[in-house]
Amino acid sequence: MIKELMASDFHSILEVINDAAQAYKGVIPEDRWKEPYMSIEELTREIEEGVRFYGWTENGTLLGVMGIQSVKDVTLIRHSYVLTNHQMRGIGGKLISHLRSLCETSELLVGTWEDATWATGFYELHGFRLVPSDEKNKLLQEYWSIPDRQIDTSMVLRLRR
Repeated sequence: MIKELMASDFHSILEVINDAAQAYKGVIPEDRWKEPYMSIEELTREIEEGVRFYGWTENGTLLGVMGIQSVKDVTLIRHSYVLTNHQMRGIGGKLISHLRSLCETSELLVGTWEDATWATGFYELHGFRLVPSDEKNKLLQEYWSIPDRQIDTSMVLRLRR
């Protein structure tokens, strides 16, 4: 079941993100990895900046999360994670389909680590296309608030509706 997540779900959101993000350890640049991957302060800031989280729950347990954020004239898909032991069950696909239905702009963007090939494959499977490298830096600077080092090691995928 998909539901919009509330303040009472905060710690469960953090748990899902930090569990699933373990897949990045040893894959993304060492200087971008930290534990926990997302801190309480970072998640608080993301929510304060307008990221709305939705989650997939089963038997009262949050198994997957995905955020959506309107920025200027686009919609961003943010923080897509499914608990490690529940991946490959279609949860991410159901979440992204739901968020696509909520999108009110003509363009959706998602950023991910360039070495996270499984993430790129997931988004491409759901209709997103890789943005050329000469355009991705511009998009990351315009629509995200991330450090230059993360821009250098990330990619952007786009879905036009």
